[in-house]
Amino acid sequence: MSLADIDKLMTEDTVADARRTLARVSLELNARNAAGLNLPPLILMTDDRRGADYLEAVRALPEGSAVIVRHRDPAALEPLAVTLRDAARPLGVQFLVAGDLDLAERLDADGIHASEANLDCIKQWRARHLRWLITGAIHNRQAAARADGASAVLLSPVFATQSHPGTVALGVEAFEAMTRRIPMPVYALGGVTAATVEQLAGTPAAGVALIGGWLRS
Repeated sequence: MSLADIDKLMTEDTVADARRTLARVSLELNARNAAGLNLPPLILMTDDRRGADYLEAVRALPEGSAVIVRHRDPAALEPLAVTLRDAARPLGVQFLVAGDLDLAERLDADGIHASEANLDCIKQWRARHLRWLITGAIHNRQAAARADGASAVLLSPVFATQSHPGTVALGVEAFEAMTRRIPMPVYALGGVTAATVEQLAGTPAAGVALIGGWLRS
């Protein structure tokens, strides 16, 4: 076995360990704070600014998780969405499309995700799809008031994150205080990794949403 092979195996073990930690904590949060709501403990989001293997990442998700396909390039969005939908379904992973109602309907998605700018669309989406999992991105408590009809909101950034460099993180105390004043389930998003997720253990989070913390690259 070469040194390169050894390095690869060590990296794989590290990522697997990190994923186990993330899955465990998210499941504990979900069981305590969202029991009976049929919400996923862990939500993986895609980001076209990261050259990651999202197919591998989805295949590694625990049953009951969800994936939100959130690529901004329309030409890349649909092929990736089809690939990830087909991978997610047999695994019991819910499949959501971000912002594109037409695509979500054509692909028979399990739900849709709204950016903070599009939170006002949620009420219309809910009227069309009563059973969908509908999530919305928020950065403060005021935005949550615009997410009427959402199943849950994703509050960010809890920790410093590569996705939004330079953005001031909320921190656990502010996240917890804000979550307790939002009248719907709240997920922690932003900088959630195996190294930070344990800090959320005592919060009212319904689970965690993440990008880089789940990826191999």
